[in-house]
Amino acid sequence: MKTTFLDFEQSIAELESKIEELQFVQDESSVDISDEIKTLTEKSQQLTKDVYANLSPWQVSQVARHPQRPYTLDYVNALFTDFHELHGDRNFADDLSIIGGLARFDGKACMVIGHQKGRDTKERALRNFGMSRPEGYRKAMRLMRLAEKFGIPVFTFVDTPGAFPGIDAEERNQSEAIGRNLYVQAELRVPIIATIIGEGGSGGALAIAMGDVVLMLQNSTYSVISPEGCASILWKTAEKASEAAEQLGLTAQRIKTLGLIDKIVPEPTGGAHRDYQTMMTNMHKALAESLKTFDDMKENALLERRHERLMSYGKFKEIESKS
Repeated sequence: MKTTFLDFEQSIAELESKIEELQFVQDESSVDISDEIKTLTEKSQQLTKDVYANLSPWQVSQVARHPQRPYTLDYVNALFTDFHELHGDRNFADDLSIIGGLARFDGKACMVIGHQKGRDTKERALRNFGMSRPEGYRKAMRLMRLAEKFGIPVFTFVDTPGAFPGIDAEERNQSEAIGRNLYVQAELRVPIIATIIGEGGSGGALAIAMGDVVLMLQNSTYSVISPEGCASILWKTAEKASEAAEQLGLTAQRIKTLGLIDKIVPEPTGGAHRDYQTMMTNMHKALAESLKTFDDMKENALLERRHERLMSYGKFKEIESKS
């Protein structure tokens, strides 16, 4: 698949275009220009490193939304075996913006739940761009309870702009569904390992992200609102989204500093979409290490640990200034 370049990557795109042209010439003629191709390739790699080493929060937001970024099903297919998708909330419908089912991770039974945005226009519409309605969250809750019944860990993958704000969702008690999920996750008697793989938008993300371990990809975001939504509220225009992104503190580094996540999972140079294989290797390592934490942990210890974790959010110390 040909890489889609973002606005701030145009200098990289120009270099990659030149490399493609030279490779075409190399294939179609007897002229040896491999040294020139190698030089340009190295230059492109270095330029990509330089660009991605200094991304602004708004640019990170754009990378988190990249259309070629790995989605939940990509991680499921690469890291899990024997995946059997389960459907419906047993109440209203099957929301395809959240997928979930039984699987095995390194041979161990588990439950996998995550947002799925969709690749093409048809699938995006089918999955509502990863924005879930109440039935999606109730399906996730049902699967979490099922995992508890079987005594198996839960892996969740978060990638949503936020919960769907439509009238039909509100009529079916969107906020109650999200709140109920928070309650269930707080008391669930099996480990929950949550990973922010793209956008972590507001309650729509939190509804499946209250983990015992919370991971976050290097170029993902986690925030109470999207930059555009924040700008529209504060400045009455979405054009100030870049400024809003700066103020929201939505990057992995900032969230880690606040103690809201446990670990940042490194991405390949240029983002997760540039090298799926490396991304899957990094993700597997992070998930395996997180799961190992709970190998010999008793149920009561798990619940106590989770309670301490949740109660630690928002803690601060007052420091008296010296006059």
